[in-house]
Amino acid sequence: MIVDLFCGPGGWSHALAVLGVRDVGLEWDAWACKTRGAAGQLTIRTDVAMYPTWPFVGRTTGLIASPPCQAWSMAGKRLGLLDQPLVHQAVADLAQGRDTRTTLLASCRDERSLLAAEPMRYLHALNAVGEPEWVAMEEVPDVLPLWKQYAAILRRWGFSVWAGILNAADYGVPQRRRRAILLASRTRTAEPPAPTHAKVAEPETLFGPGRERWVSMAEALGWGATDRPVPTVCAGGGPGGGPEPFPSGSRKALADARDRGTWKQHAAGPEVVLKSRREGSGWAERHGTRENRPADAPAPTFTAEAHRWSWSLRSNNQANATIRSVDEPAGTLFFGHRANECVWVGEPVTDEPVQQTASPESIRITAQEAGLLQTFPADYPWHGNKGQQFSQIGNAVPPRLAAHLLAPHFGKILGPDDFTLAA
Repeated sequence: MIVDLFCGPGGWSHALAVLGVRDVGLEWDAWACKTRGAAGQLTIRTDVAMYPTWPFVGRTTGLIASPPCQAWSMAGKRLGLLDQPLVHQAVADLAQGRDTRTTLLASCRDERSLLAAEPMRYLHALNAVGEPEWVAMEEVPDVLPLWKQYAAILRRWGFSVWAGILNAADYGVPQRRRRAILLASRTRTAEPPAPTHAKVAEPETLFGPGRERWVSMAEALGWGATDRPVPTVCAGGGPGGGPEPFPSGSRKALADARDRGTWKQHAAGPEVVLKSRREGSGWAERHGTRENRPADAPAPTFTAEAHRWSWSLRSNNQANATIRSVDEPAGTLFFGHRANECVWVGEPVTDEPVQQTASPESIRITAQEAGLLQTFPADYPWHGNKGQQFSQIGNAVPPRLAAHLLAPHFGKILGPDDFTLAA
């Protein structure tokens, strides 16, 4: 079997499914387990730190691990960096068969920090019977020194190992997501997969075609190469979570993605309302109301005539937030307790005078859009409220990147068109 520690909603598992393989995942989060179940993935709901290793000994071909990154991430308090010496000690001890986790955990500033040492507990038990055949691990870039410690131990055990930083955009993910990767194998030389994409498209040479240009957000979301996209506005749901208060499909889009950015209202049932706070910062003041607008009322006038907008994705509401245009990959997607901090920002693309301009400054990205930017299928069955869905998406491994990392273990090499973004 292939064992996937901290498997989340199924980034690695979906990649394996594309490759025609299945794994068994270990995960504690209830909503991630529900998502995996709906996606048809095998899952044991458990605390990885408490689960015994003996059920896997003698039957494990591959071990995958993506420990929780909150303790190390730029989006958090980064207490994992202060706990790093303790985590290194835990790894060294576990590699010798000494379990000092309880003592070390008492000194950790963030109890999640020590989870990065858990893969070594499993590896030590499996190594006793010459397993696994291969290992793949992923984390935020600051964990690279820890991966190098793992690499040194695995080499002593007879593995070929590579550890370094990879950019997901170089493998067709519409996101500049840099991650620390560890790849190890007992049967082949461990090395990173050849990049399929580059910031600028490369010309064909005598050695074959060059790398394609990075995949843009517009391409991934199916907005087209020439059409000016307009994102969808969801009705309801509190910041960072809460159930959708209307039936499935009760949503107004400010414009059709194929309509070159012209503002208009889609037909919808009479029960649908659109809160003014969803229509952009300052919208209510400009239009003289803070009340919900009935669905059968005339659509608000954003411009005196059809007007085009250029769109960018802003990662949060901080002054130094990452902002990327839709014609390039997104920045690294991460979502805290306020899921609506990742928003679309619209700017007019013409200098023509208009009587009235209402820029949709804070249109929240939808879970489906975020999932597509992580290269999950458009119909992936995310479970939980909005906050829970965004948390799963932000923490997941992009399946397309995972597929490139795993393909060599199954004798496959993926090209730029071998993994469909919205399959």
